Amino acid sequence: NKGNNMKLRHTAIALTAAAVLLAGCENMSQREQDTAKGAGIGAVGGAVLGGLIGGKKGAVAGAAIGGVGGAIAGNVWSKKMEEKRLAMEQATKGTGIDVVRTPDNQLKLNIPSDSGFAVGSAAVQPQLRTVLDSFSSGLASEPGWVVTVVGHTDSTGSDAINEPLSVNRANSVRDYLASRGVQPARIATSGMGSRAPIADNGTTTGRSANRRVEIFLREPETQAKS
Repeated sequence: NKGNNMKLRHTAIALTAAAVLLAGCENMSQREQDTAKGAGIGAVGGAVLGGLIGGKKGAVAGAAIGGVGGAIAGNVWSKKMEEKRLAMEQATKGTGIDVVRTPDNQLKLNIPSDSGFAVGSAAVQPQLRTVLDSFSSGLASEPGWVVTVVGHTDSTGSDAINEPLSVNRANSVRDYLASRGVQPARIATSGMGSRAPIADNGTTTGRSANRRVEIFLREPETQAKS
């Protein structure tokens, strides 16, 4: 009836507001924020569906079930991955290297070529070696974690130059990580040449952004919830 529908709407609004407030708390870690978001969204969805099926009691039960399911779904970024992200943020300060969590829950390092390689070279520079030392730390004890390294160039020069340069830079990162105890079989590499720009190759700033190596760290889903 109209009264129950109004109560259900008010419940959904309150739950959404609570989720937003919890997820925005400055003292919460990224993992805790995601859990809060998932719980709030799941509770709202469960309340709405439960209300449609079973009225007021159904809404309450649906909110509880949806909240638990949402919390689990939102908490796919493990504590270990969050610790790794924080460690890499610390290790890359002042280097120009970005550390982010991707939408599909991988840890990504975006390394501008200026931060890792000399012009036209695939040799790993000392500054990048220090970062890779931190990145490789602890990976030997996490055999299920997988690393992917992708090299990119700007559009200057021909594909005959750019393609092998991007591959060689990715392979150089792989070889350095292997020298630090990460099994080569766990590291996939590829080179995109100039085929995947993230900025305008028509500007100096854009070309600089496109010259990069990206490193992704992923853990199996079965471990991600632990």
